[in-house]
Amino acid sequence: METEHFSGILAPALTAFTEQFEIDTERTVAHFQWLLKQGCDALVVFGTTSEANSLSVAERTRFLEYAISNGLDPRNVLPGTGCCSLPDSVVLSKHAIGLECPGVLTLPPFYYKAVSDEGLFRYFATLIERVGDDRLRIYLYHIPPISQVAISFDLIERLIREFPGVVVGIKDSSGDWEHTQQLIDRFAPGGFRVFPGNEMHLLPALRTGGKGCISAFANINPAILQEVFQKWQRPEAENLQEEVERQGRAVRQYPVIPALKAILAESRKDPGWENIRPPLVPLSAAQREGLLAELGAATRQ
Repeated sequence: METEHFSGILAPALTAFTEQFEIDTERTVAHFQWLLKQGCDALVVFGTTSEANSLSVAERTRFLEYAISNGLDPRNVLPGTGCCSLPDSVVLSKHAIGLECPGVLTLPPFYYKAVSDEGLFRYFATLIERVGDDRLRIYLYHIPPISQVAISFDLIERLIREFPGVVVGIKDSSGDWEHTQQLIDRFAPGGFRVFPGNEMHLLPALRTGGKGCISAFANINPAILQEVFQKWQRPEAENLQEEVERQGRAVRQYPVIPALKAILAESRKDPGWENIRPPLVPLSAAQREGLLAELGAATRQ
């Protein structure tokens, strides 16, 4: 990872739960360590794949402290801190920076729909003002398929202009390569860091100026993503990217978070990984069987 700024393969790391739906701290931290050993440059803790919005502020702060006190280097952590409640976002962002995490990944407030760019600007501006720490680095989180609240190009431009060196990047989970490419073309030349949220777009993003990817798929096969990242200028990059896409398509036929947990439960012979906090539910037996068969076929090709 580059000093102060993130690049490469970031995993929005899964959160393990007990049968009582509490965070399984040991199992989760062990997964974090595995991800970093297998090729992740950093971890997004409390992203969408982490079931972050099913966790309370207190759970998030306690667990982040636990993980760091048990060996997780805060320099390798980009915590998700965006909440509908502005005070909650302030608390989480202050906490992360206080633990020496180099940045935070911040959703827009997502409960109210059709909000204006002015309203979103005031939210982010107030967040920055109330955190009040020169170390704060914000990576915006654009995920309109889930949040239904978009972060427009004009808003990004205004935030960069008003808060230079603070608003430094974006995770684009639009799922739309054209949108990601426009972000890269418009903002990357000025040093703004663009990460597609979909492994399908890793190679084209690297070829046009993106900094890597933040992909749920990294929870199960970070090594191949890191290989694409390292070899994107070589001829073999195309074949590696095709393999990533085959495996990714197999997973994305199913609800992604329970699918990833089912894969870990199978690969580690650890059924505890299938625990998931409501309202999400594990895959059915039939879904699990189909997923594993399709992923196996995609991997063997």
